[in-house]
Amino acid sequence: MTWRALRRIAAREDVNFLLTNRVPRIALTRVVGAISRIDSPLVASAAIGLWRLFTDLDLSDAVPTRYRSLRECFTRPLRPGARRFDPDPRVLASPSDGIVGACGAVHGTQAFQAKGMPYTLAELFGPTQDIAPFRDGSYVTLRLTSAMYHRFHAPHDCTVEHVAHLDGDTWNVNPIALARVERLFCRNERAVVRARLARGGHPVALVPVAAILVAGIRLHWLGGVLRASGAFTVTEWPCDAPHRKGQEMGWFEHGSTILVFAPRGFALAAGIVTGARVRAGQPLMRLPA
Repeated sequence: MTWRALRRIAAREDVNFLLTNRVPRIALTRVVGAISRIDSPLVASAAIGLWRLFTDLDLSDAVPTRYRSLRECFTRPLRPGARRFDPDPRVLASPSDGIVGACGAVHGTQAFQAKGMPYTLAELFGPTQDIAPFRDGSYVTLRLTSAMYHRFHAPHDCTVEHVAHLDGDTWNVNPIALARVERLFCRNERAVVRARLARGGHPVALVPVAAILVAGIRLHWLGGVLRASGAFTVTEWPCDAPHRKGQEMGWFEHGSTILVFAPRGFALAAGIVTGARVRAGQPLMRLPA
């Protein structure tokens, strides 16, 4: 059987869901995470070669182009100027590369992970968080595939005021799983990053959601990597971390999702619709006049 045939089989929804979800997700994530951190160019080269057979990995704008570990490739930086952030102060930029999933208006405190699959902000943000600023606001779901650039950046000049890390599961976050697993984003490991914009003092929230396999979230101002253990605990940090628009905030150690929430009055930028591909720095929302 050829690799092309294997890719076609793996792409079938029922097979994909079975292979990436009906497995011991957290245990598999720990194993793959350990493999990804093996410091060996030979192991890294073999793993990246296997990875390329199943994804459209493009390293043309990455530095370096040779890696000592699979993790180093996952978290690769890009050459200077590869991502330019829209300088317009009325624009909230995309914090990452991604494919736009569900997006639009928050209905009260309810958003959607996929058609017919709602979740509430209280479930997503956790029991200690005030969700009132985002009632009837706007949101965008950005899905990062495993082959994409995994670093994320400040969408505007802002100060991070609080982080909550909600330990959890590691379901796949692809559209197949989102259409089958209720409240998936509220089950997975995630970090709720609350920030306040320098312009207008508007609150925004970025919610990086981890997924199966490596599932590590790095936030530079905290140091270290947040990892899923399945303990479903909540850890919080008050912060005072200023960021300039486009400044790197952290990275995923594997493909995943970032949810962006803004208060009422923000509007989605032109072209931000489900299925659209965006790059870090492109307009995501527009601030109130």
